[in-house]
Amino acid sequence: MRDIAVIASAQIPSERRSDLSEIEMVQKVVTGAIEKSGIDRRAFDFWCSGSADMLCGRPFSFVSALDAIGAWPPIRESHVEMDGAWALYEAWLKLQSDPGLHCAIVYCFGQSSLGPVPDILATQLDPYYETPLWPDSISVAAIQARALLDGGRYTERDFAEVAVENRRRGKSNPNAQLTGDFSIEEAMSGPYISSPLRKHYCPPLSDGACAIVIASREKVDELGFAAPAWIRGFDHRVEAQSLGVRDLTSSASTQLAGRRAGARGDSLDVAELHAPFAHQELILREALELGGSVSVNPSGGALAANPIMVAGLLRICEAAGAIHRGEAKRALGHATSGPALQQNLVCVMEAN
Repeated sequence: MRDIAVIASAQIPSERRSDLSEIEMVQKVVTGAIEKSGIDRRAFDFWCSGSADMLCGRPFSFVSALDAIGAWPPIRESHVEMDGAWALYEAWLKLQSDPGLHCAIVYCFGQSSLGPVPDILATQLDPYYETPLWPDSISVAAIQARALLDGGRYTERDFAEVAVENRRRGKSNPNAQLTGDFSIEEAMSGPYISSPLRKHYCPPLSDGACAIVIASREKVDELGFAAPAWIRGFDHRVEAQSLGVRDLTSSASTQLAGRRAGARGDSLDVAELHAPFAHQELILREALELGGSVSVNPSGGALAANPIMVAGLLRICEAAGAIHRGEAKRALGHATSGPALQQNLVCVMEAN
């Protein structure tokens, strides 16, 4: 396997409703990531993006975003109808499979303000039995949370503690959408969105964008980059689509992806988990065997900012950033997609 590292990233602050168009959002983050990397825009060997046509309501909506990166000179480009974390996986595989390629840029964007995202996400469910019932994504997550409570493994207070901690940590993140302190008691007395999920246990609806640059060891050495975040393990797994045929209180796909990526909980300094709902962080912590020594979601996680199709890649960007800043030697970025943690991706990175 080739040594490939994350060397730069950029994001825009998450907002409930951005004044920027998709093209403007992409232009900002792509330009920012390129400037941080020190690589000429024309020197990139591969470009890959992640977004959602279903959200925009038009086919091939990602093509318009290409206006932000320019049509000349010609580029090698690809797109995934997924969170940008899966676009990063494709770009990493592309560099692994061709020794003639040395650097790639990945970007993703999403505007939750374009439509009723919780309702739109019902299209991810089983098309014969579940989608016709049209349960929104919060109701699906509430079924998962109820299963945890009924199983006696966690209490609602555990959910509240996760929510309070993530919002507290989000105060130090200038790109977070929701910040501010509130007590566990205040969280537990908030209104139900879908029982047993209260307002603070659910993610914000956000507009946002993110870009990330990866490069081979040859390119890193050429640039003289001082603090690369070397990707040491990368894996993603998927579970059954139907909610009734899997255990919603655990995440077998996260556990397997973590093991294949070498995510030993006792060896990590930082873990950025894409847990849009408070109870899902508890499930992911168990699956990845994260102990108390691991700093989980120092950025505030998806409970502080949750731009659709972007929040997963943001977790990898934040984990890599901890290495770039010298705050971690080994960090993990996690992304999820699908209903109730159906698909999960794990990326493990190390410092020099």
